[in-house]
Amino acid sequence: MSKSNNADTELVIAGRRKEWTHGIVNPPVYRASTCVFETYAQLRERAEDPGAKHLFYARKGTPTHWALTEAITELEGGAGTMLYPSGIAAVTGAMLALVKAGDHVLITDSAYEPTRSFANGLMKDMGVETTYYDPMIGAGIEDLFRENTSLIVAESPGSLTFEVQDLPAIIAAAKKRDIMVMVDNTWATPLLLKPLEMGADVSVHACTKYIGGHSDVMLGSATANERAFKRLQTVAFQLGQTVSPDDAFLGLRGLRTLGVRLKQHEQNALTVAKWLKDHPMVSRVLHPAFPDCPGHDVWKRDFAGSSGLFSVVLKGGGYSDTAALVDGRKYFKMGFSWGGFESLILPSNPAYARTATPWKAEGPLIRLHIGLEDTDDLIADLAEGLDLYKAKAGL
Repeated sequence: MSKSNNADTELVIAGRRKEWTHGIVNPPVYRASTCVFETYAQLRERAEDPGAKHLFYARKGTPTHWALTEAITELEGGAGTMLYPSGIAAVTGAMLALVKAGDHVLITDSAYEPTRSFANGLMKDMGVETTYYDPMIGAGIEDLFRENTSLIVAESPGSLTFEVQDLPAIIAAAKKRDIMVMVDNTWATPLLLKPLEMGADVSVHACTKYIGGHSDVMLGSATANERAFKRLQTVAFQLGQTVSPDDAFLGLRGLRTLGVRLKQHEQNALTVAKWLKDHPMVSRVLHPAFPDCPGHDVWKRDFAGSSGLFSVVLKGGGYSDTAALVDGRKYFKMGFSWGGFESLILPSNPAYARTATPWKAEGPLIRLHIGLEDTDDLIADLAEGLDLYKAKAGL
């Protein structure tokens, strides 16, 4: 099936090879472990390249997996994609493929907390040292390079505080020293940002979130350029990283509607965020599309839009008071994930996971994922919660 330069069309046609679909719209779910060979010659031929798109052993993939990896690869503009059983497995699997004992890694101070936990835990035990950098550092990251710096791990915008990084400047600095750059691209998806086209080596997604889109699958992906993909593939095979065909199917199903869902998430989030910006209990709205969000100008330059996740900082009060806001909400439920069709709310304190850039705020930070519900209903739900918070905090 021919490629399209239009993302909406590509979302529909990507990965639907005739030899995988056999005339069916969606590739079937190939549940398998053992794959059999007709001849010894065929076995030897496939053993020479078990990562190719031919049946070898189901851990190395089936047409269900290949349809998803091919679609993501085409959307990201990479050389290949590996699948992982979760988003953090994709992050850690890619990091393990790109570093070795004795290396030095730079990670944005605004990174997803499990990424930080991995760097401070297993990576440290392996003899890999990590330095956390100010997400707004841009080209200044060059000052942090050491002789053994091998990898930069960026996430733009940050998971809780939504700083938008100057990825072109960071990548340009890295290229001078042949340092790999990996970007967690979950917030933007390939529709809003293409890190590989900017020169990054790996783009990672928690497909659990927007790509899956329905809060019913744990799934991760890492798409790499030519120089990094073989390393990703080799380490994933050595670690036995794989996903079930059912999960791959759910990821592929979600991908087909990513375009229309993301547009609605963006519209709904902007509507709610604009209302929150004028609310007397809200001190700041941390949304990349807002001029006062750190890195807003970079977002305007590099991104094709925004998604449904952002944070607000409340005026006064403490985290012990936030139960009045989050408990008992009709539409906003508490949960650690995001990217599904439902709205979520979560009190989060970035101070516990910052070292390079200490977090200071006027009040608690509340992260919101705006789902596909009617925005009038969502605003009414938040208005009630904020009134309760105001009373509880005595403001």
